[in-house]
Amino acid sequence: MPWTYILECRGGAFYVGSTGRELESRVWQHNHDDQMAANFTRKRRPVRLVYAEWFDAVELAFEREKQLQGWRREKKLALIASQWEDLPRLAQSGEGPVASTRSATSSDEGP
Repeated sequence: MPWTYILECRGGAFYVGSTGRELESRVWQHNHDDQMAANFTRKRRPVRLVYAEWFDAVELAFEREKQLQGWRREKKLALIASQWEDLPRLAQSGEGPVASTRSATSSDEGP
């Protein structure tokens, strides 16, 4: 079951990822499994799932992950809060790849 997800890490940073695996076990790995956790989340535990979207195909989940990775923090917060009406405005206010020390990205595709 493919998913794109956003985790909130200790300190408030966001981590955007996607997986072809079961979402709950993937979040558990980020919190507990040093071999399978992303480097970013391993250093910022505990993490908490704050947003997830299910997809029909892993490729679609990965595409959505890449899209969300390009979003500024303010737009991610609106998505997490289901403030759909704010997304178009936030997209028009200089949306693009903005470097931030408060967000991380990753892909966890796998069987």
